[in-house]
Amino acid sequence: MRTSLPPAVLAAGLLLLAGCGTRTADDPGARTASSCVVPDPAKDTAAGQGVRITGVTGGGGPGCGGFSRNVQVHYEVSNDGPQARTYTVGVELRNAAGEVLATLRGTVPDVAPGTKVQAAVYGESSGTSAGTAVTRVRLAQVRRVPAAETSAAAGRCPSSGVRVTADRGDAAMGLRVVGLHLTNCSTVPYTLDGYPAVTPLDEDWKAPAGVAVLHGAGGITTLPDFDAPPRRITLAPGESAHSGLVWRNTVTSGTAVAAPYVRVVPRPGARPVMLTPELDLGTTGKLGVEPWTKDARSSSPGTPSAARPDE
Repeated sequence: MRTSLPPAVLAAGLLLLAGCGTRTADDPGARTASSCVVPDPAKDTAAGQGVRITGVTGGGGPGCGGFSRNVQVHYEVSNDGPQARTYTVGVELRNAAGEVLATLRGTVPDVAPGTKVQAAVYGESSGTSAGTAVTRVRLAQVRRVPAAETSAAAGRCPSSGVRVTADRGDAAMGLRVVGLHLTNCSTVPYTLDGYPAVTPLDEDWKAPAGVAVLHGAGGITTLPDFDAPPRRITLAPGESAHSGLVWRNTVTSGTAVAAPYVRVVPRPGARPVMLTPELDLGTTGKLGVEPWTKDARSSSPGTPSAARPDE
């Protein structure tokens, strides 16, 4: 029913490399170009979310004269929370005119409470003109989730036996639809019955007041898949199912609600997963949830979990 939005088209001359957020040794000598960071303390501290850019290095000249290759943005993650967290960091690369050439994204998993971790994201610019050379960087966004609730889109199958992810969604005329996807990556069947339990959350992981989570489209729009009766389904190893979220971002009166996070529990008693679909709920106060439906085609089970799901 849904197709994901295409990735943003990058500016000419900029090729993104893997922004994996790999932990690195702290090498102050490699971070001599800290003046390349756009001076914006509110952005650099990401509203108290514990991430700051510590420096920029690259080829093509000293200082901020314009990196033409091997741009490396170094940053530090500080976890002041009570539990381990996984951080996803977005860093904007800009040219001399202040235009955003691209956004690099890095993930730093399992940052223990009370610790600081050094990490970096990487990009490459093949141009040296003012329009294609990187001269400034800015911390664009930070998202952090409890390590125990991190979505595992790849790699070893989680102990829950299932992978739960969200796609990029679709948007048209103020209507938003985001797909939720679940794959049974274990070695035993996994049963779903009805709707996932969905809780929208704000920046502080608190449920915003005045938002009703509804089964079906809830009068938000007419979507047959959302309003279909829920059915009990069983997924064999490697099979997948989908659900979805629908809302409008209309703003009439009052304060618009933003819920960047959503906590999803696939079935009663299952391990929760925190996703980041970036819900811009406006002032409508409604979020519709689609019942689980088995996908027509199966997914690869990947590396299976040795345990039964949710044990």
